[in-house]
Amino acid sequence: MDTDADQTAADVINTAAEEELVRIFFEYGEESNARRIARAIVKARSSRLIQTTTQLAEIVAAASPKRGKRHPATLVFQALRIAVNDELAALRDFLAAAPKWLKPGGRLAVITFHSLEDRIVKQTFAHLSAPELDRPEWPAPRPNPDCVLKLITRKPIEASEAELELNPRARSARLRVVERLPS
Repeated sequence: MDTDADQTAADVINTAAEEELVRIFFEYGEESNARRIARAIVKARSSRLIQTTTQLAEIVAAASPKRGKRHPATLVFQALRIAVNDELAALRDFLAAAPKWLKPGGRLAVITFHSLEDRIVKQTFAHLSAPELDRPEWPAPRPNPDCVLKLITRKPIEASEAELELNPRARSARLRVVERLPS
């Protein structure tokens, strides 16, 4: 978490327009009740600022039905963290630069903890490991100038049942590994 960031989660919650909150919750939290939650936050903050995480969690819980074991505010807090820290852009920047840091034969392992991160890693690794690119408008596939990696894991490695018993927080972790190709 960047403690020197220009904007805090409290700033976002207390000042962002309703549509911006909807976008953040839906895009970064994949929250299906984003509109209802954003409306409840805007209504609550009109009478007094939201100053604690407990206040926010209560507002979200009242606006969104509980689904399974997860607290209704989990995805909202995830979305706020991603938005404030610009985590997805940082991940994209890292993945773009990482192959240059690897020596031929060097391996890069990335652990992701939610589907947004995993999708970015999966798509980036797929692009950087595809020897050819094919588009419908092209008469034939073309060599991929960005192909510098080889996939070591086609599918992500997930925690085993034994590991989950020891560490329940590993339930959402996904590991993907690539290797730098010879130059």
